[in-house]
Amino acid sequence: MAAEVHYFGIRHHGPGSARRLVDALEALRPAVVLIEGPADASDLLPMLADPAMVPPVALLVYASDDPARASFWPFAVYSPEYQAACWAVRNGAAVRFIDVPAAWGLAAPPEPEPVSEDEAIEEADEPAPPPAIDEVSMRLERDPIGLLAEAGGYQDGESWWRDVIEESPAAGAVFAAVADAMAALREAAPPAQGREAVREAHMRLEIAKTVKETEGAIAVVCGAWHEPALKARVPLSQDRERLKGAPKQKISATWAPWTSPRLAFQSGYGAGVAAPGWCGHLWETSRDEIAVRWLGRIAHALREAGHIAPTASLIEAQRLAVALAAMRDRPHPGFEELREAAIACLCHGEPLVWDTVSARLLLGDAVGEIPADVPLAPLIEDLQREQRRTRLKPEALERELAVDLRSESGLDRSTLLHRLSILDVPWGRLAEAGRSRGTFRERWRLRWEPEFAVRLVENLVYGPTLARAAAGRLTARLAEAVELPVLCDLVLSALTAQLPDAAHAGVERIEHRVALTSDCGELLSSLAPLGDIVRYGQARRTDAAQMEVLFVRILSQGALALPYAVRLLDAEAAQALRASVLAADAAAVLAEVDLTDWRQALSSVVDDDQATPLLAGVAARLLYEAETITPEAAAELLGRMLSPGRAVADAAGFFEGFFDGAGERLIYDASLRAAVDAWMLSLEGEAFTAFLPLFRRALGNLDRMQRRRLLDAVFGRAGAGLQGRIAVADAEAIWLAHLQRLTDILTARPAT
Repeated sequence: MAAEVHYFGIRHHGPGSARRLVDALEALRPAVVLIEGPADASDLLPMLADPAMVPPVALLVYASDDPARASFWPFAVYSPEYQAACWAVRNGAAVRFIDVPAAWGLAAPPEPEPVSEDEAIEEADEPAPPPAIDEVSMRLERDPIGLLAEAGGYQDGESWWRDVIEESPAAGAVFAAVADAMAALREAAPPAQGREAVREAHMRLEIAKTVKETEGAIAVVCGAWHEPALKARVPLSQDRERLKGAPKQKISATWAPWTSPRLAFQSGYGAGVAAPGWCGHLWETSRDEIAVRWLGRIAHALREAGHIAPTASLIEAQRLAVALAAMRDRPHPGFEELREAAIACLCHGEPLVWDTVSARLLLGDAVGEIPADVPLAPLIEDLQREQRRTRLKPEALERELAVDLRSESGLDRSTLLHRLSILDVPWGRLAEAGRSRGTFRERWRLRWEPEFAVRLVENLVYGPTLARAAAGRLTARLAEAVELPVLCDLVLSALTAQLPDAAHAGVERIEHRVALTSDCGELLSSLAPLGDIVRYGQARRTDAAQMEVLFVRILSQGALALPYAVRLLDAEAAQALRASVLAADAAAVLAEVDLTDWRQALSSVVDDDQATPLLAGVAARLLYEAETITPEAAAELLGRMLSPGRAVADAAGFFEGFFDGAGERLIYDASLRAAVDAWMLSLEGEAFTAFLPLFRRALGNLDRMQRRRLLDAVFGRAGAGLQGRIAVADAEAIWLAHLQRLTDILTARPAT
């Protein structure tokens, strides 16, 4: 019996198309099922029918020599292609893809041919002919379904297709009607060009090849737009001519988990649907219960979120949805009508309440699963093993995870997430990363993205397991790094991710760099990550002894360089070194090492007349906070540095260095307060106005209550709780005069 070809034009990820396709295949019982998809990945197609394969999943194809060149073909449980493949395997029919091979699209782009200067000038001078395409043709190319929707009285093609095809209760020759509509559109549209013409030529050739080899019915499952072109009588020689010169590329292919939200076109997926969660509901629910059960899911989600959703409101929501559909001449309520009814009746008219549950309902939160016996890229396979071992299941929507590093399971989870971060796979992102290292707890925000599978494949060059790949990638980055802070951060990452070999290589690189550098800023900036390792290494059961020796060595070398590095700096360089000094001091205090050499270096800076005033102020403050300088000595030093005999700019620099970020000390220390008050009173009006931003910045860390207490201390008001208040005869009058003075300064107009 001669083979007979039957075409089924479908909508990718359309639950209605999938349901009708299964019914049509049951009636036809074809011997071969041909599906629009990359022909060179046909061997993987039967795996979709494995009971352990849980959609959504995606066919991942990548260039073997460059995994960064990769493509995905996603499948949901309601995708017609998925259902067709499963039907074929269950019923013993042959099944394969017929679209152009994925290798053609993944091949490296050819090198551009050199163009002579004369040819370039001629091409630039030759005007491009205006495109002779009318408005209808342009719309047919851009949105063919939109024209059908407009003819049917709909505002957009998505709503028309859902009502007429996907959600229509009528059982009939839907595929024949779709074929007629597409044929009419293709007749009015311009001929296919470029890649689309090549794809359709390849599919025609594959169909013709199957017809010669097969006895019995052949089912072709393709996008509805392509059906008229696949039926067209085009000479095989013409199609073969189109396919000449196809690029060659060796590829690798496997299956990867996908997520429900990434099936939505709002995620950037061109063949996506408006609401994947709604499509899944349509597939799972009998037609006469779609609206009722969807409202029930909305009510359940609202109740889980802590909102009240009474049964009476559910009844009213159902009635309102039916009324809205009738007013809009729709055959039944869609998810838009049900959403609006739910907002009105269940959310008390508050869209913000709906927003708390809409993502989980409309987008869904499903993450696919791949059977254990499916050949995967080694790193993807290792990740799945680690996910099972640590009991961390990938989820499509963001959730928080708290881990306790003192427990074996918590440490394992943290190690896995840190290793993935090194591989540029941020499945988890640390919340308050700067605060969590000093504790036995970490807080992560987890969210799985399908693209992470490609990033894992890209890291295969570093190793076949997560541990070896992370160590290899860190080692490569360590070999490229030159600056000490970068090297120290990489070593911290290695120790955090439990990668001792990479950490050892990093320590050797740091020691080599320390021996070569005399840059004080670079030395001091590297101490912060090392301080974390020295102080909190035991939280991860790492040996911090070697790092402590290295920390002390760098601190001592930085202390030797500091007195010379602070001299005669411009404003930008002084600010940069100030940040390094503060970070180094904080790290040294945190690491609890011997600070004798460091404190002597700070004292040398304070006593050096050539030291930049900003850095001298910083050094004085750090010594004062460490109680190396007594309050009396600090007040004397401040009085000397802010005396009228010093240049105003130098005094302002010292003031900023001493008080920026530490203005609260003025509340408690009357001697310091008196010295600052005397300096401010000595300033001329113009100088005081010029330094107002400086005062605001230095004291800006004080909150409202602290500022009130500072004013109480200055004016000697009751309740300040301070010794040695300034005696003022009429504090209120002085305060009002002071306020008026500030108002005059701030509102004064500049001289013209």
